[in-house]
Amino acid sequence: MEAREPRLRDQFRAVIRVNRYSIRTEKSYWYWIRYFIRFHRMTHPREMGAPEVNAFLTWLAVERNVAAATQAQALNALVFLYKQVLGLSLGDIGEVIRPKKPRRLPVVLSHQEAMGIISRLKSPYHLLASLMYGAGLRVTEACRLRVKDLDFNQRLIIVRDGKGSKDRTTLLPESLSAELQNWVKEIETAWKQRESLYRSAVSLPFALARKYPSAGTSLSWQWLFSSYRLCTDDLGNAVRHHIHPSVSSG
Repeated sequence: MEAREPRLRDQFRAVIRVNRYSIRTEKSYWYWIRYFIRFHRMTHPREMGAPEVNAFLTWLAVERNVAAATQAQALNALVFLYKQVLGLSLGDIGEVIRPKKPRRLPVVLSHQEAMGIISRLKSPYHLLASLMYGAGLRVTEACRLRVKDLDFNQRLIIVRDGKGSKDRTTLLPESLSAELQNWVKEIETAWKQRESLYRSAVSLPFALARKYPSAGTSLSWQWLFSSYRLCTDDLGNAVRHHIHPSVSSG
């Protein structure tokens, strides 16, 4: 009896995780792949190619009026699917109608305006926003910070798996140092007392949970900003993730 070929979803997940793409990229890529398949009435990508990709991207620009960056992300997802997952070359997809990118001046808040907004946020959201403003972190990067990512001696913040799946360091603002140290002490105290937020292991990247089973319950791996709800990891375990970037501060 011949073994069945794995589902496209499983093939895609295996390849993208072997290549260590972020979960955020994995979700967005799969969204566009699924959208592409549905656009072409559930036809398998192996039975399609450059003309179908061209039609889909053009439709996004003309009918859906998506932004140029959104269309580019959809193209990246499909190129990844064909090249990395299916082992096929798309070749020349031809001329695609591109969305016109309007020129707009960015809205930049003054320091006083930014501090006024931050001062109205509740704890710990004001601290999260302060890190974004003072250390130049993207919202997802700030949400993903762990205790071990703060180096108070060298006044550095280590950003893991940032844009382009790259790590980098940035300066820890001196004005936030004391408040951050107090926040870490609060986390440590709650962790030692096994308060509700720290009774479950935290989510870990890739196969780290199998290599270091105790890492998820250690202090250094705790999130700076934890979610109040548990989720399920790839092994089926209930774990605690970081706060979601879209969470309300109210």
